[in-house]
Amino acid sequence: MKSGDHAAIDVLAESSAAVKGKAPLIASQREEKRGLNRGFGIADFLLRLGAIISTIAAAATMGTSDETLPLFTQFFQFEASFDDLPTFLYFVIAMALVGGYLLLSLPFSIVTIVRPIAVAPRLLLFILDTVTLTFATAASGAAAAIAYLAETGNPNTNWLAICDQFEDFCSTVSGAVVASFVTVVVFVVLVILSGFALKRQ
Repeated sequence: MKSGDHAAIDVLAESSAAVKGKAPLIASQREEKRGLNRGFGIADFLLRLGAIISTIAAAATMGTSDETLPLFTQFFQFEASFDDLPTFLYFVIAMALVGGYLLLSLPFSIVTIVRPIAVAPRLLLFILDTVTLTFATAASGAAAAIAYLAETGNPNTNWLAICDQFEDFCSTVSGAVVASFVTVVVFVVLVILSGFALKRQ
């Protein structure tokens, strides 16, 4: 056998050994990525459950915010209710839609746990979460503005503060607005998590 043949055999042996050495390294990196993405998926699922609770709480609290002032006669009564103001009515509808979306998104979140390397469900959730985030932020901001006007009034536009009379109504509305902003914060975290997970794909 010639020396050239020996050299060729040695090169092939070394290259095959290098491939065998790199294979476990690539496999370990893939398992590490899979484990981290599964962690992102679990966090995503738990955050969605929390957002469902805060969204339902916001919609239910605003939907039950009504108060009637006790007066001496039943013919003259002053009442404050959420459906008296279109902004609060929009808030209830928006929070109900956001809660419905969160419920429908749970199966996709489960898919990201079962198949942590899958890109399509994460990308879909990333897009829909971003759209829903803007929707929830708009509803929360509008309701917060009206709640602030109800609390402080606006002398320049002759908007009288009503919270001195309707204290229970205003406190209920404020609680609903706070719960909605909790939902907004959770959506921000969900979008960030999805962005990190997609970056690691």
